[in-house]
Amino acid sequence: MKIVQTAGWLWLFVFAGCKDSDTPEKNFVSIPSLIEAQVVHVDSSLYSITRYDYRGTDTIAFDTLYIPREQFRKEARAFLDLPDLSLAKNAKRFTEETRYDELMKKVIISYLPRNKTTEELQKEELHVMPDVAEGDKVTTILASKVINDRNGLKQEELLWLIDKSFTIVRTTQLPGEPAQLITTKVIWNQ
Repeated sequence: MKIVQTAGWLWLFVFAGCKDSDTPEKNFVSIPSLIEAQVVHVDSSLYSITRYDYRGTDTIAFDTLYIPREQFRKEARAFLDLPDLSLAKNAKRFTEETRYDELMKKVIISYLPRNKTTEELQKEELHVMPDVAEGDKVTTILASKVINDRNGLKQEELLWLIDKSFTIVRTTQLPGEPAQLITTKVIWNQ
């Protein structure tokens, strides 16, 4: 009886010591936290914030607005609503790929879903400028979201240039209708 009990405890310790496969091996970067820091900075600054809206592939804006600082958070909502991959419950659904781009001289960190068909978020990407003296600096954040169901296609391509601007390209195609493309660009430090 003692041997069975000891063997049972031994198996319990072995299984308890095994690493949970749902736990990510790395700590992912929290993109919503980076965006939140940018929003707080712009919200407390004296920048002139301008929003340009483009329809289709036009290069001339069909609408230009000056945005009050208090409304900047609302404009950046698409970025703030990205899932926080630094949380284990979200991180387990994604993989991380890191590479160095010689041409851009930047490290590119990509987060891709393990199952592309079930995830709305198809990609998150950080471009990091390595700097030994001052510390590495994130320069660009990219994200791609897609919803494709019986109600049609909704796609968002998000680009955030740190301390400068952000762009959101929204494509919507309802069944039996042509695709509509709206690009929104918000600039505050250029």
